[in-house]
Amino acid sequence: MTDQTLLSGRGLSMTFGSIAALAAVEVDLWPGEVLAVVGESGSGKTTLLNVLSGRLAPDHGVAWYRDPAERLHDVHAMPAPALRTLQRSDWGFVHQDPRQNLRMSVSAGGNVGERLMAQGARNYQQIRATALDWLAQVEIDADRIDDLPRTFSGGMLQRLQIARTLVTHPRLVFMDEPTGGLDVSVQARLLDLIRSLVARLNIAVVLVTHDIAVARLMAHRIAVMQRGRVVETGLTDQVLDDPRHPYTQLLVSSVLSA
Repeated sequence: MTDQTLLSGRGLSMTFGSIAALAAVEVDLWPGEVLAVVGESGSGKTTLLNVLSGRLAPDHGVAWYRDPAERLHDVHAMPAPALRTLQRSDWGFVHQDPRQNLRMSVSAGGNVGERLMAQGARNYQQIRATALDWLAQVEIDADRIDDLPRTFSGGMLQRLQIARTLVTHPRLVFMDEPTGGLDVSVQARLLDLIRSLVARLNIAVVLVTHDIAVARLMAHRIAVMQRGRVVETGLTDQVLDDPRHPYTQLLVSSVLSA
């Protein structure tokens, strides 16, 4: 891990039965950077995301995280309470299905406020005011603050999940296909919103996507995965405009010919 790196994976390997989900993966993320991990279904990108975020432990290798005090932490050697605290403070997670991250029986404002309360906030008026501010930032009308998420559209649910995740100003957010399953017009609006918030808040992001266009729009750097290996990595435009690995060439050409 370099002196500047926020998150690093070294020699990450993991198998499910006879399938190598990760094979000696090396990856780095710098503060404020968006790294897109792309590849076909089954390439290992979501497994890598879950290993880097501490949700899965690798068979071999290590994931390092540098905290605000410049201390290095082996993510998988951290005590469970410390990792949970990290995951709800410095880190955030945006799922493809927002229902995995939202409490559907709690109001929209309550969903946002819960994450603040998990960090010790207790003043109800301040919590509600912050929730209102964040609903506005993700383009949800203030009069929906007391509505249950089950009354929201798919795009609104995803925006609510983003508000819940970003309200504590995390340094690092893991995003797993955040626009998957949404209509194209809704996807475009959501991507613009995510990109503007990430840039304004200077958040580092590990973004898993199968969509090359999403990677090009969102990411500073890209890592291309095939069969559990990172086969090519570099600046996003450089990799996509001049792919060197045959698999990357195939991915790019399939987009261009679609």
